[in-house]
Amino acid sequence: MKLSWVDIRSVGSAKDAIVQEAIHARVEGILAADPADLEKLPPTVKKVLFPQGQTLPESFGAADVVIVDPAKHGEPAELALAHPDVEFGRFVEIIDAETLEDACQSGRVDKWSVLLFRDPTKIPLEIVIAAAARANGSLVTIAKDVEEAEIIFGVLELGSDGVLMAPAKVGDVTALKAAAEGGIPDLELVELEVTATTHVGMGERACVDTATYFGKDEGILVGSHSKGMILCVSETHPLPYMPTRPFRVNAGAIHSYTVGQNERTNYLSELKAGSKVTAVDIHGKTRLVTVGRVKIETRPLLSIDAVGPDGRTANLILQDDWHVRVLGPGGTVLNSTELKPGDKVLGYLPVEDRHVGYPINEFCLEK
Repeated sequence: MKLSWVDIRSVGSAKDAIVQEAIHARVEGILAADPADLEKLPPTVKKVLFPQGQTLPESFGAADVVIVDPAKHGEPAELALAHPDVEFGRFVEIIDAETLEDACQSGRVDKWSVLLFRDPTKIPLEIVIAAAARANGSLVTIAKDVEEAEIIFGVLELGSDGVLMAPAKVGDVTALKAAAEGGIPDLELVELEVTATTHVGMGERACVDTATYFGKDEGILVGSHSKGMILCVSETHPLPYMPTRPFRVNAGAIHSYTVGQNERTNYLSELKAGSKVTAVDIHGKTRLVTVGRVKIETRPLLSIDAVGPDGRTANLILQDDWHVRVLGPGGTVLNSTELKPGDKVLGYLPVEDRHVGYPINEFCLEK
């Protein structure tokens, strides 16, 4: 789990509101320069003291963790011996090769490493993450805003263990916590039984090209209705007449829904470069991927109707061509034009209706 730390040293008059938001959002740590700011925090949040540029106070008060600048405060290991009831961490500002090595060493040996990178490149952070990969301590990297926090959490795929951010306004803490949680909930896929296939004539279909490689048992969920979708496989499997394109899903007609960010549905027609869609594998495991481009072209279309074990239904309209495929139980790759009543495909049957893509409990009839 990624850590969200909130720096309240420079938030000014909004301090009380931001502290309350941080507690409500259940961030893992609140960092202050004054022990008094930590006194009334609940036990659900780690109390972090960092008197940057100041001498260490005589008492650390309620602090659970004290971050120190060794040049001013002394070495964390020595301070830990003198204060066994408090955890100590090291602050490192990375400005050159020497301080980069200091950060790597801190990541290897210190309980906590709070890192500030002066330059915008993330390559030094990659180096520190790699150097500390087998260590037991935690790297907490300072971010200027939520957008940078999202990047830091994903650097080198592993990401920093945590992010420390000073919120610019109320709401930033909640966004930071969402970025730390990063992933999206896994989905419960079910076996659907095909009940009918119908050639429905010409129309526009969308190929969704992403900026990532899909796995062989992975694709995106697509359906004509928001409460019934079928798992369309990516072009990771060989075809006789064209090369594989493992970043692509030949997804379906442009009116179709797919699952995007924050459990919201999107029409295939509204996806564009930079959009986010949810990749799903046959076990329902999910990850958010970035759309690089959407290709919309006129093609013959095929309608597939299917029903779930509880009688709920799904419909998928996709390109009427043998090389367009969906996934079945166990990751079986099924050519859509060969599907027939009785065949089994994997799908998703959410229970919520949708309003502008968001799940909502209201009456909505789709047919």
